[in-house]
Amino acid sequence: MKTDAKLRLGWIGAGRMGYEMAARLAKGGGDVTVWNRTRAKAEPLTKHGAKIATSLPSLATCDIVFCMVSTWNDVREVMAGPNGLLSSGGKLPRMVVECSSISLEGSAELRALLKQRGVELLAAPVSGNAKVIKAGKLSFVCSGPKAAYDAALPYLKMIAPSASYVGEGELARIVKICHNVFLGVVTQSLAEITVLAQKAGVPRHAFLEFLNQSVMGSVFTRYKTPAFVNLDFKVTFTPYLLRKDLDLGLDAGRRYGVPMPLASITRDVVQTLIGRGVTEEDFAKLLVLEAEASGLALEPENVPVSDGLQDRVDPAAAPR
Repeated sequence: MKTDAKLRLGWIGAGRMGYEMAARLAKGGGDVTVWNRTRAKAEPLTKHGAKIATSLPSLATCDIVFCMVSTWNDVREVMAGPNGLLSSGGKLPRMVVECSSISLEGSAELRALLKQRGVELLAAPVSGNAKVIKAGKLSFVCSGPKAAYDAALPYLKMIAPSASYVGEGELARIVKICHNVFLGVVTQSLAEITVLAQKAGVPRHAFLEFLNQSVMGSVFTRYKTPAFVNLDFKVTFTPYLLRKDLDLGLDAGRRYGVPMPLASITRDVVQTLIGRGVTEEDFAKLLVLEAEASGLALEPENVPVSDGLQDRVDPAAAPR
């Protein structure tokens, strides 16, 4: 495969994540053509130099096609559906870089489908969300042929500073599943201790300021602090998607004989959140569910706090 910077790149999916990833690729100088089910959502990418595809088969002449959609059903449809990428009767891409969070089985099925048509698959799920992408702090975990990873790496680096190769086959999928199980368990635990501290009399912003500067603080706890302090639950990741990933983790635990009691309990808590109608807000609303279970009514503290993605707090950005 050619490795110069002028490979033709296709992009499938311009949702919250896909849009920002494609934007960074285009801004980095990539020759990118984007397809999205709702064309209007992709059209703003033209201001960064991207082109808009009229159909999925029109991306078949690209050298590499990236895919970032929501579920395995979506991946299968855009790849192997009646009007999918593989429905092209002629030339096909040499490689698909598939970034969605899908199961091990789905990824293996996709690899087999692509192999039948002479297309390599690089599984490349990510850690981060749209705001993390904008801040240039996304990270990839990749598996598949090492040569495919090496060929795709210059383009991965246009999108994110970090890309890790973990081996052949679908190993990147299990890493991503483990990552998102941890995401759910940590968020539930963070909600519990934050509510405990507040009910004892400690303001949420003061508790989280301490936690974030302690050995227990992390990029993630700092990132979720504004939502926990000021109750801004603009969606970065829905409870529905978190439940899907917890289910994938529990399925993997059964497959490999690994007990996962914390993941199982967290999955039930997330289901409770969904059952209360919280489907289009951020999964950080686990904090509100925990507070309600504790007899605590939360109010925004209206304190400017950093999300850890910027060098300093901008007081003008504080909620009013």
